[in-house]
Amino acid sequence: MPIAHPSTVLIWIISLVSILCMLLRPRRIPEVYWVCGGGLLLVLTRLVALRQATHAVYEGLDIYLFLTGMMILAELAREEGVFDWAADVAAQHARKSPGRLFILIYLVGTLVTALLSNDATAVVLTPAVLAVVRRAQVDPKPYLLACAFIANAASFVFPISNPANLVIFEQHMPALGTWLRIFLLPSSASILVTFLCLRRVSRKELQGEMRGGVKQVFLSTEGKLALAGLALAAAALLSSSALGFSLGAPTCCAAVFAIAIVAWRDRSAPRKVAKGVSWSVLPLVAGLFVIVEALQNAGLLRLGLMGLQGLADTAPWVAKGSAAVVVALLSNGMNNLPIGLISGAAIQHSQGASVVAHAILIGVDLGPNLSVTGSLATILWLIALRRENVEITAREFFKIGVIAMPLALIASLLVLWN
Repeated sequence: MPIAHPSTVLIWIISLVSILCMLLRPRRIPEVYWVCGGGLLLVLTRLVALRQATHAVYEGLDIYLFLTGMMILAELAREEGVFDWAADVAAQHARKSPGRLFILIYLVGTLVTALLSNDATAVVLTPAVLAVVRRAQVDPKPYLLACAFIANAASFVFPISNPANLVIFEQHMPALGTWLRIFLLPSSASILVTFLCLRRVSRKELQGEMRGGVKQVFLSTEGKLALAGLALAAAALLSSSALGFSLGAPTCCAAVFAIAIVAWRDRSAPRKVAKGVSWSVLPLVAGLFVIVEALQNAGLLRLGLMGLQGLADTAPWVAKGSAAVVVALLSNGMNNLPIGLISGAAIQHSQGASVVAHAILIGVDLGPNLSVTGSLATILWLIALRRENVEITAREFFKIGVIAMPLALIASLLVLWN
């Protein structure tokens, strides 16, 4: 058996330790420092050439633009009270029924995920939902869990629903019509099955009536302008997707246009939005590009290509099922963004891998519903809840995820025909 070269072993150690520290956040040091530190160490030790690392960072330009635009749109909606308004409208229409409120919150989360990405639902919508359920004096856990689970379950409704979608397909993103033909039924199955699982495990908490009152919230003029800007941005992004354009630049332009609309009434909006956006996400993703580039040099790409080639020689249902399950499980061990980067690189370099590419995307998007380590959005969701003195443990999440994720994954794959 051949012995791995010392530099290859060192690449694996640095890369995996960086990703593990990103997940665990030792000493509460932010994720970006661990990932960027690992990438910088790989360059300084010449395990990755500076030119190669620079090229890897540059390759993520479309992803950075997309993330920037989506974060700006989500922060603009939060700042102008659009999420608070949407959650309160759901509470008003619940008519004192916790079960009906759960359905409406789930629908709001589905819509936000589909049009503003999963990060907006998990991180930005959740505080608004928590405020509403506290006023309604109901057990908050079913509603907060709904925010986390739908953020992943609905993240392949559209190409814009999850940054991982762009990472996997890169320059070969299917046009919107093709995307819907492939993923509309699987995403619908994922949303429905996840809802049924959450509703089942929360049936006791959703009985009876809401004990508290519900206040009527009205959107300010700035809020209405922000909502209009979001609607126009969503239309522009879906149009760009339908025409087969890259989504990074249109997303950024749509965000700037939405802010300009609101700034017409509130000149402080750009400053407030810029202050509220988590800009550290951009260098974090850039650092992951460098780490994944290093892992490809260390043989990970070769392993991925061998795996895809092996799956191509099996029956289609075996290939799709195996690919989806493997990447879903790996996403919970390494986080779905690096797994998406690795999977995307293998898909782009392989021949005839399209037979499993769609299943891989479903596994990367839906897999994080197994545990809180599956995606960065879910980790941030958990941290945000703890800041609000709401305790939902990783074990509680897993007890639901170990049922909901496999069932939703199976249901999605059963209706994945292409």
